[in-house]
Amino acid sequence: MPEPAVRVLAALRRYAGRWGLYVALVALPAYYGIHDLTHGYQAGFQAGHPVVRHDLTQLGFNLVEGLSNGAIWALIAMGYTLVYGIIELINFAHGDVFMIGSFVAVGLWGTLGLGLATGPVGLIAGLLLTLLVCMAVCGSLNVLIERVAYRPLRNAPKLAPLITAVGCSFILQNVGLLWLGSSPQGVNDLIRENDTVFQISGVIVHRADVLALGVMIPLVIALTWFITNTRQGRAMRATAQDPEAARLMGINVNTTISLTFLLGGMLAGAAGLVYALYETTVWYFQGFEAGLIAFTAAVMGGIGNVRGAVLGGLIIGCIQELSDSRLGPQWTEAVVFGYLILVMVLRPRGLLGEETREAG
Repeated sequence: MPEPAVRVLAALRRYAGRWGLYVALVALPAYYGIHDLTHGYQAGFQAGHPVVRHDLTQLGFNLVEGLSNGAIWALIAMGYTLVYGIIELINFAHGDVFMIGSFVAVGLWGTLGLGLATGPVGLIAGLLLTLLVCMAVCGSLNVLIERVAYRPLRNAPKLAPLITAVGCSFILQNVGLLWLGSSPQGVNDLIRENDTVFQISGVIVHRADVLALGVMIPLVIALTWFITNTRQGRAMRATAQDPEAARLMGINVNTTISLTFLLGGMLAGAAGLVYALYETTVWYFQGFEAGLIAFTAAVMGGIGNVRGAVLGGLIIGCIQELSDSRLGPQWTEAVVFGYLILVMVLRPRGLLGEETREAG
């Protein structure tokens, strides 16, 4: 085939892949938006008869719930993508570090005496203290895992640290099992999550939605600023690009990697607190599902890219909510992973991903 024709075909493939990806991402909400406008949806009963409305209120509510749920996945996904960006390791124990964060939060609430009768000032102060403790505990735990389990295998074949990560995941799951038992444990609805904060054109925003986004957004901004503007952040970016060159430039690579695990663990701890308040239940196995979803978000957004992890988490949250409310929860996992496959086919590096170095 002539070279000009090859270039034209390559350009068409890139063009089709890019726009096909955009079409795929908006297809689900667009379809249900058109359906709600044309066919309507049931919005309750009046005098024993169903009330059918023709507007976008239900879709707006789905998207708000999806964004707040996706904020939790985004916090966890950032931990995955930070570690992968530095040492190209999938830290399968990360989801269980998140689970430990939820357990620490629930235990600390009991120690501090936070309950349904706690006043607003005491509740806010107690939750802020709990947030800091959860982030410190999970960050320290992640650093410990890196120091004990991953660092000795730094130069080992790739399979060795991967299997070690799975082993650490099982260890943390058993810690959670011994801690609170095998059954899901309900916790007090401290923030009264279903109370309305405000409405936008009939779309209700609850306290749980404000909490999830209110924790995620400042942490994303702080992490982005840290990576971009601080000396340690520049060291992280240099190590991610070329560890050997960074070492020759005087960067302590081991310290930088430990700092990365610390930051990832702190984000997991914050997500653990938000999850416990959002779901009002904790379980020793919650880290497996959350870790799988968050890892999917990191891959969809572009593994190694912090903004991509956030975008992937928010997108998956919206897909989950639309599937749960429209198709049924039994289809949600199939829909989420179907979207992941579609994104990988159209853009193998993810939505915002860039080519990464090969791990040595």
